[in-house]
Amino acid sequence: MSDPATTALLLGGGGARAAYQVGVLQAIARLRREVAADALGGPFALICGTSAGAINAAALACHADDFDGAVDRLVAVWQDFRAAQVYRADAPGLMRSGAQWLTMLAFGWALSRFRLAQPRSLLDNSPLRELLAQMVPLERLPALLAGGQLRALAITASGYGSGDHVTFYQAAGGAAPWVRSMRQALPARLSHEHLLASSAIPFVFPAVELDRDGRREWFGDGSMRQIAPIAPAIHLGAQRVLVIGAGRMNEPPGRRVDSAGYPSLAQIGGHALSGIFLDALMLDIERLERINRTLALLPDDQRRATPLRPVQALVIAPSRRLDDLAAEHIDALPRPVRVMLGGVGVRSRRSRHDPRGSALASYLLFESRHTRALIALGRADTLARREEVRAFFGWPQRRVSPACSTRTPTAGGSAGPCAGS
Repeated sequence: MSDPATTALLLGGGGARAAYQVGVLQAIARLRREVAADALGGPFALICGTSAGAINAAALACHADDFDGAVDRLVAVWQDFRAAQVYRADAPGLMRSGAQWLTMLAFGWALSRFRLAQPRSLLDNSPLRELLAQMVPLERLPALLAGGQLRALAITASGYGSGDHVTFYQAAGGAAPWVRSMRQALPARLSHEHLLASSAIPFVFPAVELDRDGRREWFGDGSMRQIAPIAPAIHLGAQRVLVIGAGRMNEPPGRRVDSAGYPSLAQIGGHALSGIFLDALMLDIERLERINRTLALLPDDQRRATPLRPVQALVIAPSRRLDDLAAEHIDALPRPVRVMLGGVGVRSRRSRHDPRGSALASYLLFESRHTRALIALGRADTLARREEVRAFFGWPQRRVSPACSTRTPTAGGSAGPCAGS
């Protein structure tokens, strides 16, 4: 059985795509119940998150004493999501944010002469503050850290002033901060402001001002300039890391996309966001694998002399392109949002073969029809790899507890511990 104290969970960014993470966690909770591992406490003592993954990570960490209940709460939120819970999706709200922002881009030279207030983002995410207040009870963290149910929660954000990538963490035992090139880790009393900063997708959501070493700095999405996503977990003592991605790590060989004319702003924007959210994680995983292979070649005495240590990683990522999945659900967005996105090239198509602009839409599609499909995909992808999951955690083969006959299915329709494997 793997030691939860040295097992980390890493949740990356991706806006609405983070619903996939919830499906993966739901499947892990099911597999854990099948072997009655719940009697040993939660499977993760180190939890790290970035962007929307930071919100999921914090929600889990705040209920580290009840992993199954924490997952059920996440499922309950994500399976019935509405875009209006994250950002103003009504016409007046969009007029105050998106329309003003686009107007500023077109006529900023003229508006600046009148010293008019400049809009800060394309969308107004003030509703997200209310959701975080209900979803993430950060006041529970100190007791969980003191009680040993959790060792650390780490949230990453990117400083617009310094250009640094900063990991804010709250940990038991006074974990020492660290500094590397263009990145730093600082102990902090984590707040909802840290979550809002970490999930502030550039241009889309507004930056958030945070305290950093006694001074104030504006921060945005933690996926920006994140060159080593796995590093915080390793610095905090992880020997095993479960990484849940929000996009495919690799495209099938030989895949080609026919050109349909000059790319729209939506296609370009979606491509840029994919680079922000996906590329660094994929490269860091490859780096970790190379280090593990190199260490395995060293004699024991040389391996003990190096500060490097092998870290076991299990990566669970979507088995299909989430752009294609989003293309099937674009028309689920509120009409004012569809109209606004249509202006930059997002088109509503039910066919997965016409994903024009769907990459951009996939990050904003906080609608239940889309999030339920993502949850189902995450659950199915994980259950298809159940033997790898069991091996990662050191869980034995399925062993049903006597209580299984009375447990009801979890939220979202997932099977309980008596379900067939």
